[in-house]
Amino acid sequence: MAQLYFYYSAMNAGKSTTMLQSSFNYQERGMNPVIFTAKIDNRFGEGKVSSRIGLEADAELFTVETHLFDHIATLNEKQKVHCVLIDESQFLTKAQVQQISDVVDNLKIPVLCYGLRTDFRGELFTGAQYLLAWADKLIELKTVCHCGRKANMVLRTDENGVAMADGDQVEIGGNERYVSVCRKHYKDALN
Repeated sequence: MAQLYFYYSAMNAGKSTTMLQSSFNYQERGMNPVIFTAKIDNRFGEGKVSSRIGLEADAELFTVETHLFDHIATLNEKQKVHCVLIDESQFLTKAQVQQISDVVDNLKIPVLCYGLRTDFRGELFTGAQYLLAWADKLIELKTVCHCGRKANMVLRTDENGVAMADGDQVEIGGNERYVSVCRKHYKDALN
């Protein structure tokens, strides 16, 4: 039975690596997985998903205007889609989370979403909010703070490495802008 999965974590927990491994597993069995990623995140090239350990794959792109149900249904008509994998799912809109739940319920295709739960202010991203509410399965991927505790928060830093408390929710960046920390070190950095 198809289900909607949400794999969430702080940054640098291996979300993209886990997603690419899942895609490989489907391909190895002769199945057709389809990967999506947010067009806004083009750090590794447009239409690419890359992991820090060097794995990469081509991906369909989505923007806030993309109607995911229609796009996936069209792909499925051309060639059977066995699984949909969505990287950077925190950037999905509420309507898009509804659409992918319709993919699961009406097209009977499993959808595996991978993304951040919260932003650098400790607030839920829209996509994460509705995935947490509507997904059939929630799976936390873990990473560690520099102190060894579980990192469940993300700090955004300026060019001098100083933690920022304010700014736009979305600012694309990697290790040069963001660091995953435990709640204690998150609070300490902002005080």
